[in-house]
Amino acid sequence: MSYVNLGRELMQVVKIMPCLDMKDGRVVKGVKFNNLRDAGDPVENAKFYECEGADELAILDISATVEGRKTRQKWVKDVLSVINIPLTVGGGISTLSDMAELFELGVSKIGINTAAVNRPNLIAEGSKRFGSEKITVAIDARQNSDMPSGFEVVIRAGTTGTNKDAIEWAKECESLGAGGLLVTSFDRDGTLYGYDLELTRAISSSVTIPVIASGGVGKLEHLYDGVVKGGASILLAASIFHFRQISIKDVKDYLKAKGLNIIS
Repeated sequence: MSYVNLGRELMQVVKIMPCLDMKDGRVVKGVKFNNLRDAGDPVENAKFYECEGADELAILDISATVEGRKTRQKWVKDVLSVINIPLTVGGGISTLSDMAELFELGVSKIGINTAAVNRPNLIAEGSKRFGSEKITVAIDARQNSDMPSGFEVVIRAGTTGTNKDAIEWAKECESLGAGGLLVTSFDRDGTLYGYDLELTRAISSSVTIPVIASGGVGKLEHLYDGVVKGGASILLAASIFHFRQISIKDVKDYLKAKGLNIIS
């Protein structure tokens, strides 16, 4: 792999973002979006992660779209009540009104996936009304050799293919006004095998907006690779944090020692 952008990536500020996947009021974690297991109370986890030094936090209502409902605002309120770091919320957001309600609660950014694929202009409308920095498009992608890039966008919590090329979709999202992309590898989710660096790099090298790497972190090296090989500026992880395999302090100490620009 070429590292022509290594200098730039070593200079950029890298942020650590734990992710609370929510179902029935609890944090859960699965493998490839299935076989969910309990990972604790969202409020206790949120407090813990902020104390540990998380730079941002994500809360994803993973069953909202499949169940045809809006984001559970109570879960969001409860988490917001115990943290001061920026919170990104996704799941069940399909209108500008949905976005406005969450921003009024104090959410920093919203993440849209299925709704954006179904109606791409929602990205432009949200960006125009609230500012592009508040609009993150979540791109869940799986390997598919029929796609030009080899990756297909999937929606509805990974249950539905779109026949849409992930890299082309990423570029379209940026052109419509997205302020960031949350790129999750369906194939790596929960596996602890590491980010899909081919997917992450293909997207990060095709856009100029920040890319959040997601799906598969199992050891410290995976996080470093997410920046240096994947080109991500925000590193999202769940399993290693929820099950206390690696601490956020461990991550930051490791990445800092490797020369990355980390927020202390």
